[in-house]
Amino acid sequence: MADWEIRPATSADVEAIAELRAVVLRADLTRLGRYDSQRVRQRLRDEFVAEHTWVIEVGGEFAGCVALRPAADAHWLEHFYLASHLQGSGIGAAVLSHLLEECDRDGIVVRLNVLQGSPARRLYKRHGFVVSTEDPVDVFLVREPRRGPTIALF
Repeated sequence: MADWEIRPATSADVEAIAELRAVVLRADLTRLGRYDSQRVRQRLRDEFVAEHTWVIEVGGEFAGCVALRPAADAHWLEHFYLASHLQGSGIGAAVLSHLLEECDRDGIVVRLNVLQGSPARRLYKRHGFVVSTEDPVDVFLVREPRRGPTIALF
């Protein structure tokens, strides 16, 4: 696995993230009959919140992004995209583990949705996500916080 790091996103990152989203989601959205090259980018621009987003860098270069948006009953894992040539390298799993460790420490439930048939669903299943609901386009997943082992003091 290549060395990676994450840094807070800024508003200057939005176009690179929107372009990555269009590339990464194209196959799944096309398969579902929902790909629109303008809409896929605009949805990211409309939903982008820099303070909840991190940029993934590999070798100092933009490689992906992930957002963790707080909500009333959980945090929503959103916009988790990794450049195609890095998928399957372990970077996505490492980034996800890092974020989930923080949520576990704080006792936070994590929710997300993936497109039907997305290979990313295997990654989420390996990290403890289970299906909450689904429809013809989306699968909604949830993960309860994991607690560390309890140590008896007496």
